This record gives sequence, structure tokens and C-alpha cells, in this order.
Amino acid sequence: MNFTERLKTLPATHHLAALQLLDAHGAVLATIENRPGQTGSLAVYAALAAMHGGRITPEAAALGLDWYAEHTSDARTHPGKHPNIDRLLVWAQGTASYAVRPVPAASA
Repeated sequence: MNFTERLKTLPATHHLAALQLLDAHGAVLATIENRPGQTGSLAVYAALAAMHGGRITPEAAALGLDWYAEHTSDARTHPGKHPNIDRLLVWAQGTASYAVRPVPAASA
């Protein structure tokens, strides 16, 4: 399944403004915003966190790399081009897990 097909299977994220990725001390390591260019990553990270108790574990990171499909090989070939995938590449090889804090979208 390619990335576009995978995104169609993931839960909607219209209720989120962003996701904050937190280290073991609760410090924000990264923010993935619900905006063009990041909505796919927002959906991937949100679904992974939902499946893994609100965290991105090494197992969740490895699954995310599968979900990114063709973009994962591009990220390996071009480090820095896909920072949200680069992060999962590192996290999949580690032992730590990272909390995911949803930032709700403003009510209309």
C-alpha cells in the first residue's frame, strides 16, 4: 500500500491543530501542525499514538516507517528532506518512547 492509500485508512485529524512530541521530561521535541505539507504526518503520528497508548514507541516508529511507504526510502536516500520520517528512523532503532500531546483545533 502506498502512502496515499494508507492515509485513506487512518482516522481523520480535523479535530487537531497539532501534535506535540515530548521527551521523557515533558519537553517539546517537535510539533507537527495540521497544515499543508504536514497533514499526512499528523495523521500517521496520531494513529500510531492512538494504537500505542499515547506514545511513539520503537515498535510504533517501525510501523510508521511502513506506513510512509515510498517516502521512507526517499528519506533514507535524502536525509533531512523528510524530518518526520527521519525522526522515526532514529526512534525505531532506540529503546525510548515519546509522549504525544494533541493540541485541539479551535472551535468554529
